[in-house]
This record gives sequence, C-alpha cells and structure tokens, in this order.
Amino acid sequence: MVNLTPYLLFSGNCAEAMSFYQSCFGGELSLMKVADSPAKYQMPKEMHGRIIHARLESETIDISASDWLRSDRIPKQGNTVCLYVSGGSYQQLKTHFDKLSVGASVVDALNEQFFGTYGALTDKYGVRWMFQGDSKHS
Repeated sequence: MVNLTPYLLFSGNCAEAMSFYQSCFGGELSLMKVADSPAKYQMPKEMHGRIIHARLESETIDISASDWLRSDRIPKQGNTVCLYVSGGSYQQLKTHFDKLSVGASVVDALNEQFFGTYGALTDKYGVRWMFQGDSKHS
C-alpha cells in the first residue's frame, strides 16, 4: 500500500517541533540524530546534533521530518504546504486546534461553516494547519 506522509524540514529545531506535535496528538515519536546514523561520516561535526529523521506515528497521525541538512541550498519557508486534519467531532478538532494555537497565528478560528467545522492556523514553527470536520451540532 502506498501512503502519503507529510514531510517537514526545520531549521535546527526539528526535535522540539516534533515533541510539541506529539504533546498535541500523542503517538510514538522516533528521532535519529546525524551522529547516530551512517551519514555522520559524510557530514561536518557541527551537523551531528541535528535530526536526520523523525517520525510521529499513531493510528491517526503520520508525520516525518528532519532538520535542514543541505548547506549548499537555502531553505525557504512557504505557504504551499499544509497539514490537513480532517474528520472527527468538533470537540476532537477543538482539542487539537487549541493545543496547536499556543504561540501560533490563527488564520481562521475554529468555527461552524456551511460544510461543517473549519479552522486554520500557522503554528509557532511556521507550519500551516487546516482543520475540517463534522458540524458542531451533529
């Protein structure tokens, strides 16, 4: 089976960001530093503390990430990548939305729309999230 998993690139704070997401959603978090991987022999020592791969996995969440490791390229924060949290009750979405809202820029507050519950925010790490679920009154 082929799965689509969002992959996030961070500027040295991957472990912090992924731990925050785990505190919001639960699940099992695995983190591997460059120093603990075979890549350490190809990377400068100053990169050894960075995360080469992280994965947060549960029945409902599957996110992979790493720190930016390409010294020959410059990362650009964009708004074309978004993590989409869909389904579930209003209360389930509200719980996640409220936790992710800490330090975030709320683009659209979690509210009732004609198609159900909707909200959007950019979290404190610059990652955009959209929420869509059942009507508040269903």
